[in-house]
Amino acid sequence: MGTRLRGLRIGLRFKIGMTIAATAAVSATLTGTFVPGIVQDDRRDSVLAEYQEAARHYREGRVTAGLEVDPVKVPEDLRRAVGPGGARSVTYLEADASGTTVWAAGPGEDGQLLAFRRHFPQTLFEDLEHATRSAAVVGALGASIVGIGLAAAMARRLRRSTRQVDRIKDGELDARLPQRGRDEIAQLSAAVNAMAQALAARIETERAVTANIAHELRTPIAGLLTASSLLPGDDRPAEMVRERVVRLRDLMEDVLEVARIDNGGERAEPREVELAALARRVVAGVRADRPQAAVAVEVIHDTVRETDPRRLDRVLTNLVTNALRHGAEPVVVEVDGPELRVRDHGPGFPPELIAHGPQRFRTGGNGGLGLGLAIATGQAGVIGARLSWHNPPEGGAVATITLPPTPADEASQTVRGDAPFH
Repeated sequence: MGTRLRGLRIGLRFKIGMTIAATAAVSATLTGTFVPGIVQDDRRDSVLAEYQEAARHYREGRVTAGLEVDPVKVPEDLRRAVGPGGARSVTYLEADASGTTVWAAGPGEDGQLLAFRRHFPQTLFEDLEHATRSAAVVGALGASIVGIGLAAAMARRLRRSTRQVDRIKDGELDARLPQRGRDEIAQLSAAVNAMAQALAARIETERAVTANIAHELRTPIAGLLTASSLLPGDDRPAEMVRERVVRLRDLMEDVLEVARIDNGGERAEPREVELAALARRVVAGVRADRPQAAVAVEVIHDTVRETDPRRLDRVLTNLVTNALRHGAEPVVVEVDGPELRVRDHGPGFPPELIAHGPQRFRTGGNGGLGLGLAIATGQAGVIGARLSWHNPPEGGAVATITLPPTPADEASQTVRGDAPFH
């Protein structure tokens, strides 16, 4: 879930705010349109009620106020609507420049027309419509501001939660999402926290079991190694036994190294290192084990860095060995300033490795336990380096070690950034 505006991405706050604003605008428009009509209908009902009261008084012989008998200026449409001998009361609106006249009329005795009217100035309806629209607009703006504020608060909570989820994804299993309130976001945060806690407990248990198994195997494997060295003869069966025991010992040491990295037991011992010389030593060591391997060093820009040479040697050796094992020759180690690149000409890295990095005990179907790249990633983290993986368009695979900047680099960048002239 974090934040991070990549391209044109509409955020939740904008969506909610625009939805509330659009709803409020439609509500304001409908209110301004229909309220004056509703008021007009109410006026017609009021005038009709006054007419009916006055007509009742007229038939009872009492004095009536405002009732007209056969008025001369009654609209013809109203007269026709009542009609001769009619038995119903009707209303009629007559509008002119001065305002609106509401008529109510009905039949009287001997074919007479009884009529009642009220005149409402034009400014009354104009003021009513203006006041209604103004109130609706103010209400819409208020609702939009409140809605955008609530959406912004919710978006901030989600961004904070997303940052914590990213930390958990990157391996910080002690990170937790903030839990406040009792709404759906708080419930989701609680569920993710419970999942992270369960995941951390499970991973810790697996690490402990793996480390304990490796420790328990050290003594019997050391005995096997000693016994294999005492096997008589140099025939193929004896050589195979010795090779398998050495492989088993190396695997056990890899598992123990992973356990030490996971437990934070690894500490860097930095000193100045010439990167080109280190790369040549690594390639020479690989060639000693694989005399026929096509591995070369290409120095684009040599540099001296302060780092832990033993751990950097381990990282680079694992990358070269992985390239020879799962890629294709020739393998080239490029030294380019603070970057060391291992390039091979094989089928390229699997998409899941590029997306998520090396996963221990998984090698994308190429066999093995996948500890080499996991150890390289862990040791790179110990020395503050960064590993990246990509498949170039021309084919093959490239693993890049980017060493952290030195204090001299940072000072140089600061001077260049602060310089007023170039």
